[in-house]
Amino acid sequence: MKRRDLIKSTAALAAVPLFGQWANAYSNNEKQTVDDLTTKTSGIPRFGDGRDWFFEKRFGMFVHWGIYSIPGWHEQHQWRGRVPRAEYVKFAEQWNPKKFNPEEWLDLMEEAGMKYITITTKHHDGFCLWDTKQTKFNTMNTPYKKDVIGMLSDACHKRKVPLCLYYSIADWNHPNYPNQGRHHELPPQPQDSPDWDKYMVFLKEQVRELCTNYGEIHGIWWDMNVPVYKDASVMAMIRKLQPKAVINNRGFDDGDFGTPERDYDNPATEAKGFDKPVEACQSVGMESWGNKKDEDYYTDQHLISSIDRYLSRDANYLLNVGPTSEGVIPTEAASILRRIGKWKKQVDESYQNVQTDSDLIIIPGVLTTKREQTLYVHLNKPTTGNGIKLKPINVLPLKATLLNTGKPIDCVVNLCPSDHASQQPYLRIRNLPANEMSNTVLVAKLEFDRPLEQIVQTKKPEANIELTK
Repeated sequence: MKRRDLIKSTAALAAVPLFGQWANAYSNNEKQTVDDLTTKTSGIPRFGDGRDWFFEKRFGMFVHWGIYSIPGWHEQHQWRGRVPRAEYVKFAEQWNPKKFNPEEWLDLMEEAGMKYITITTKHHDGFCLWDTKQTKFNTMNTPYKKDVIGMLSDACHKRKVPLCLYYSIADWNHPNYPNQGRHHELPPQPQDSPDWDKYMVFLKEQVRELCTNYGEIHGIWWDMNVPVYKDASVMAMIRKLQPKAVINNRGFDDGDFGTPERDYDNPATEAKGFDKPVEACQSVGMESWGNKKDEDYYTDQHLISSIDRYLSRDANYLLNVGPTSEGVIPTEAASILRRIGKWKKQVDESYQNVQTDSDLIIIPGVLTTKREQTLYVHLNKPTTGNGIKLKPINVLPLKATLLNTGKPIDCVVNLCPSDHASQQPYLRIRNLPANEMSNTVLVAKLEFDRPLEQIVQTKKPEANIELTK
């Protein structure tokens, strides 16, 4: 299976549970259509317990970091680069990220408007960033000799930042993991002793360490359950040891939330709303989630649009960076996060304590959130002009503000030539700085003098109706 095809299938699997039916197989998901999944929903129910922090924080930092940052090509360097295990493990002998400072990571996280952090404790290569007693292939047996997860958890606890831990079920280093050459697996290794039961003992003990030795943990982010194995005991252990931890849907049961990845064509991207928790994930780099020394980066507009698309539909968003082998977040990645943070600070009120409304304005590329008598209009996709007709709204707001600048917006209700047949006037937003601010998402705040269900009124066509000017 090609990488792109695999991602599409995985994204579909992540999306379908959000709409009330947790899938059992990729093939079933691929039969779903966007039309089947775009009905308006009444909102995402909360958990009603300590996991509800998830709905308050909304925007998090994802970090892919490990010895793959040393060659600086891809977090799946061993598999994609066809590097023999005996050669790959030698990178551990070079692991010495002397510039790693978790406080600097958290400073940047906060500048970006992010409220929590998720880090790879063990990626597919099997190298562990904590002081695990289950394998010697870990950070303590390197020149660095420091517990990365311990350092980060201490910093997070001090600053009251929720910490979530990524863990790959697939493992290219452990002799008991049954590498069979399936997707994201090595071919069978002659020196291995494949034994799934023994590997699960190893996995459970590692997860127990993570859930026991680092204080309060707010999430477990599984990845690559290639055998699609179910085991309720793993989840029960996490629930008992870390009751505030949210668990994603890539592990040993359906978990708490879905995980649409990047911007591949999948139902979650175009759905009007969700009825189960969602955390979309994306990386600032186009090629890799880990550090890539000559990475190509997404534009601000692409990333901001993606973030807005999920936050305005009551979902969470996890944006990834890949630190260098020294432990430093690359300059360009950090600059992207800071620019996103500036935008988010300007428009953040449009995501806080609001309801989503996917049916109020039926315009491609426009999303809406609302609170009492205030409507927020998100121009999620680049506008084709400097004005937009907010059909079917035909009531003039008391006040209209462009959150990106804090300046008033020019609004009018009148008849446009294109609506001559119905003779119905509509609310228009005019003279937007569409060219000057083309690399972002514009959000308009419209404050009305009446409940929002009354801002669309039936009007009889009249001969003296005000025309556009």
